[in-house]
Formats: sequence, structure tokens, C-alpha cells
Amino acid sequence: MRNDSKRYNDTVTIAKRCILLSKRNPDTFLTSVMLPALMMLLFVFLFGNLIHVGGTSYVNYIVPGILLQCIGQCSTTTAILMNRDVTSGIINRFSTLPIRRVSILNGHVLEAAVRSLLTSAVVLITAMLVGFRPAASLTGWCVVFILLIAVILALSWLSVIVGVAANSAEGASSLSALAVILPYLSSGFVPTETMPKVLGIFAEYQPMTPIIDTMRNALLGNPIDTGTFLIAMIWCIGLVAAFYFISLALFRKRLSR
Repeated sequence: MRNDSKRYNDTVTIAKRCILLSKRNPDTFLTSVMLPALMMLLFVFLFGNLIHVGGTSYVNYIVPGILLQCIGQCSTTTAILMNRDVTSGIINRFSTLPIRRVSILNGHVLEAAVRSLLTSAVVLITAMLVGFRPAASLTGWCVVFILLIAVILALSWLSVIVGVAANSAEGASSLSALAVILPYLSSGFVPTETMPKVLGIFAEYQPMTPIIDTMRNALLGNPIDTGTFLIAMIWCIGLVAAFYFISLALFRKRLSR
């Protein structure tokens, strides 16, 4: 019990440190607060009258896609913070302290989760200001929250992998390309059936699409397809587990150099 309590305290301490570093960095404010709001406004006012999705307004349709895209952008910040710790030598100093090494990674992921949830709140508030009207039940909001946490964990552990593996902060920032592209190549912004055949097949079976579809149905008060929800959760749990163990292996290898 004492070991578990100490591991938790170490994780919270590292997370608080990461939050302080983020607060001192204006780029983090731009990425986590300003960019999500601007993304929502950009899509609604530029494409809202041009793209017809049928049965609902465009702002109602794109909220899940914007949420995932902005969480992905936040994970880029986590990759950069992780890389700076690894390349600056501070990790070696942490290793001399009586803390578990995994607490360092857990702290970065915990800070990323807090920042990503803040980003999600900004996206939802901005969407409501421009016409988003959720009709989710309590169960629907629970489904949305579960999927948000699952996606945040998956992308945060991926960002830890990138941060540990990259040789520079610039290299770690390359994660933003994947974070930006995948939601576009899904049902986040247009229905997959309107895409070219090959692209539509990829969009239909990549992990973002079942997550976005489930979140959209939950937010709009539509019936939630159990099969799609299970597929979304299987993707998230599988990716979290895979990225977690890969990040631990890479972190240990990096420290042993």
C-alpha cells in the first residue's frame, strides 16, 4: 500500500512540474486554448454553408472530429515536453532520486490528460457559442467522457514514445502531422461514403471513425450502436496497452545509453 501511495505521489509531483512548465510556455496556451477555438470557428464559418451532412447542422456534425484533432495537437506538446526532459539530462537526475521511473512517464501522461480535458471544454464551449446544441442523455455524456479519456490516454502514450525516441524537440513535433491528418481521413468532417473509394475504405476502418461516430450519436441524442462503441473501445484499449509497453521499453533503453 505504501509503494502504491508513493508511486501516486511521485506521479502527481511530476505532473505538477509539467503543468508549471506548460504555464510558462506561451506556445502551450496557444495550442491548448486558442487553437481549438480557432479551429472550431474556422470550420463552421468557412465550410458550414458549403458542406451538407443531412439531418443535422454542420457544427453538430464536426464537434467530435474537432475534439480528436485538438487532443492530437495537445499530444504534440506532450511529446516536446517529454523530449526536452530526455535530452536536457533532467531525467538522469530524476533517476538518482528514490522514485520509480514509470512515475516520470505517468506524470507526463497525467498532465497531458488535464490539458486535453481543458482543450475539450474549450472546443465544446466555442461550439455552443456558434450553434452546437447537444441533446445527449446522462448515459450519452458518460459514453463521450469514456471515449475522450481513452483517446487522450492513447495519444498521450504515443506522444511519450515520440518524445523518448526523437533526438530533438523539432523531431518530436512531427507527431502533429499524424494528429492532424487522421481526423481528416475519417468521418470527422464529411461522411465516409462521399470520399473516393480507396480513401473511403481506409476512413471506414481506421480507429478514429468508430470513435467519432459513437461520440457524435451520443452528443446528438441518437441511439448508440453497441457494436461501433465496442470497436472504438477495443481500438483505444489496444492502442493504450501497446503504446504503454513500447514507451516503457524505449525509456529504459534511452536511460541505459
